[in-house]
Amino acid sequence: MKELLTFKNFLSLSEEVCFIISSNYIFLQKIQQIVVNITIMKTIQEAVESTIRKTPFIEEALNEKLINVSSLARVILPEVDKLLKKQVKVGAVMMAINRLSPASELRIRKNIRKFTLSLGDFIVRSDLSDYTYKNTKSLLKESARILTIAADKNDSFITVSRGIFETNIVISEPLRPYIDEFFIHEKLIHNVENLASITIKLPEGNLEQSGFYYFILKQLAWADISLQEIISTTNEMTIVVKEKDINQTFAILMDMKK
Repeated sequence: MKELLTFKNFLSLSEEVCFIISSNYIFLQKIQQIVVNITIMKTIQEAVESTIRKTPFIEEALNEKLINVSSLARVILPEVDKLLKKQVKVGAVMMAINRLSPASELRIRKNIRKFTLSLGDFIVRSDLSDYTYKNTKSLLKESARILTIAADKNDSFITVSRGIFETNIVISEPLRPYIDEFFIHEKLIHNVENLASITIKLPEGNLEQSGFYYFILKQLAWADISLQEIISTTNEMTIVVKEKDINQTFAILMDMKK
């Protein structure tokens, strides 16, 4: 049976054999360090990707070369350190940012772009008012009353959205007197007047296209347009904005169809 290599036997070996054993040991140490470095770099890559993916607009701005990579690396460095539970160099974060693949984001954007070309007509309404009431048993009955009134007025506009705690009602000018009469005993939480809306007819299959609403709302956010309400059904989307913003909103939406 072969004798195990002990420390005493190791000392008795020739210099040539000791050199070979030592060289192999150093080589294995280097291989191990390379594997560790690759593992760390992969972890940094994952941390950087998860940080950027959850930050609005950054990924697209990177693809458009609108963001300085060095500055971005310094901004997200504390978050990356927190995710990895260790300190990471800015240079490593920069390398991870430069390695980000825009393939998935660009594919989604391309599909959405095709989708927007098939948007239907836009319907614009003005002289709207927005009311938010606290939910009560009587509020549901009063909402039914004003819907009945609106059914007999062809030129009226009304949407009623009931949430868990609040009900929102957007109406056109002819229905305002009925709101004041029917809801006089209800608790008014919020009221805004001088609003306008754009209703977009959505193509079939819009529910299957990820990022569709984000693509539309992103354009308005970049234009610094404040949305008062967003109302949607399966194949319709209504955006309510202040009347002063309606022309710019309409222009942005029309550009999407070109």
